[in-house]
Amino acid sequence: MDMLSKQSQTDIVDEFHKLYYESPDTWRNTIWLGVPAQKCPLDLWIYQEIIFELKPDLIIECGTYAGGSALFLASVCDLVKKGTIITIDVEAREGKPKHKRIKYLLGSSTSKEIVDKVRRSIMNRHSVMVILDSDHSKDHVLNEMRMYSTFVTKGSYLIVEDTNINGHPVLPDFGLGPMEAVLEFLSENTDFVVDESRAKFYMSFNPNGWLRRVA
Repeated sequence: MDMLSKQSQTDIVDEFHKLYYESPDTWRNTIWLGVPAQKCPLDLWIYQEIIFELKPDLIIECGTYAGGSALFLASVCDLVKKGTIITIDVEAREGKPKHKRIKYLLGSSTSKEIVDKVRRSIMNRHSVMVILDSDHSKDHVLNEMRMYSTFVTKGSYLIVEDTNINGHPVLPDFGLGPMEAVLEFLSENTDFVVDESRAKFYMSFNPNGWLRRVA
């Protein structure tokens, strides 16, 4: 059988992406050690590959929700015996998991108080990565990118989640969101590049969102 054309592959992946995303029983029902994570498992696998490769001292996560993704990250850090997680959210949800590697911060990720706390936490940290998964409006994401990109160490990652919304290929009526923020950020910042190798499983909720610091 002849190999599918690039466009045919893209069309197939996009249609599966829509089917997967719109189902109530897939990512909305993704659980890690009993805690809702609400992630695509393909992306979680990429996270563990990055953590194993980089063994970051600190992972900053903007957007906690139930704490499942922070627990996943902490679990992988346990396996590599290195790393802590600072996770930030505006909502004080009850029942978030407790773990020695997780520190919760309550407040807006872009507030001076929170940014100052994070800045103090990165002192003497040799490897820092950042994950953005809070308010998905373009202006908020772009503001986060401009602030938190300064914390990312060379060779590490600034990961912008849910760049798939606003028609990329899901939720076409969302409005300007993470993808548009990424495109504007990259037009003004040459320290980061899209690492296409992190999209090797074809479907990712973060297309163009795996940004590696190169300078």
